Amino acid sequence: MIDEKKIDRMRNGKGFIAALDQSGGSTPKALLAYGIPENTYQTEEEMFDIVHDMRKRIITSPQFTSEHILGAIIFEGTMKRKIGELYTGEYLWDKKHILPLLKIDKGLATEDDGVQLMKDIPDLNKTLTEANEHHIFGTKQRSFISKASEHGIKAVVDQQIELAKKVFAAGLIPTIEPEIDIHSPQKGEAEVILKKYLLEELNKLADNVLVMIKVSLPNVPDFYKELIEHPRVLRVLALSGGYKRSEADKKLAENHGMIASFSRALLEDLTYQETDFEFESSLRYEIQEIYGASVNKD
Repeated sequence: MIDEKKIDRMRNGKGFIAALDQSGGSTPKALLAYGIPENTYQTEEEMFDIVHDMRKRIITSPQFTSEHILGAIIFEGTMKRKIGELYTGEYLWDKKHILPLLKIDKGLATEDDGVQLMKDIPDLNKTLTEANEHHIFGTKQRSFISKASEHGIKAVVDQQIELAKKVFAAGLIPTIEPEIDIHSPQKGEAEVILKKYLLEELNKLADNVLVMIKVSLPNVPDFYKELIEHPRVLRVLALSGGYKRSEADKKLAENHGMIASFSRALLEDLTYQETDFEFESSLRYEIQEIYGASVNKD
């Protein structure tokens, strides 16, 4: 049973979701942006040790609080690591009152018909059980859309919804993430198709089911208004998708009811080499900018 107080916090709280779930192939890029080149580490384990230190520096910062942040998406390896005496999920909620969410997808399949579906998720039930044991609030699962393909986008939505049902049945709130390539010349057409199929599938869900939806910032402001107002949708989140933070914030501020779930845009000015004072100053500025775009529209 999902804690109603946590659901209320996510539904009605002011703030945004921090995406700290870089994994696999995206981790070296995140570390390089943080000022740590690949030749600094030799093994995957060393790489994940370093990225956990980066995430720990962010999460434990006095700037990283529930005043501005509703939730944080973390990687499975992060969930199983500790911050101090607590596992990361417990630390986020018990110490920060920030809802932890877990990335559960295992990456993207090869592109077919203009989309990349999620790869199979082995041991899904085991992962969801462990998520509950670590007091995780919800999950996140990403697909990728590069063309306005009716058949391809429908396949993405169908796969996402089926997984969302399993996640919700396990006592967690699923976050559907059908990302659309911001550089695609067919982005606007793809958004129309995606919204159509999402609304169709949301209307079929049982009355007690709740999901969150994470989408690329739309070409037309307030384009996802119907999703935001849908009774089965807890929150609609925006991913930065490669936009610089200033541009992502500007676009986000035009979309009422949508809040940020930024990764690169959140971390873009943070570096390992910064002093604690410089790091805290940069993080404070970034958090306040993204919070403002999420909460203070127009």
